[in-house]
Amino acid sequence: MPVCTFGYNLEMKKKRLDIDYSYDFELIGIISPLKGYKLAWEINNSLAIKLMKEKDLVITFKNGQEVGFSYFGYQGEVSVLKLFKNKPMDADQPKSVLVPEFPHYDFILFSQSDDLSKSNRLQEVLRNIPSVELVAFIPLASLKSKDYFIF
Repeated sequence: MPVCTFGYNLEMKKKRLDIDYSYDFELIGIISPLKGYKLAWEINNSLAIKLMKEKDLVITFKNGQEVGFSYFGYQGEVSVLKLFKNKPMDADQPKSVLVPEFPHYDFILFSQSDDLSKSNRLQEVLRNIPSVELVAFIPLASLKSKDYFIF
């Protein structure tokens, strides 16, 4: 046990803070060749909402690397939608993705609503957009990167 010359004990106990977050949102993976602004425009027209360009989401990964992801956001009375680009804006960082468990998705749609039945409707609307090739629900239970979506 290390002791300094003044007789104080330098060994300190480490405490750990565990926080259980409630994940009251859903994530939907989208594959589409469109640019983010064009897909946001298509979603706006399909849902009669206004996804607007927001300040980039900056994630600091475990290796200390900071990566920016562009996104469009909409906040209604009872729902929130955020359309994230899954790949970074900076082409020099190709290995960094917002949801590393699903790197094949071009976009990640964050959906938060009081009405659970809207999720299925949302997926159907997205599937009906001609330029959207694939829409799939992303299960949060096994997703390590879900903490990136806690704002």
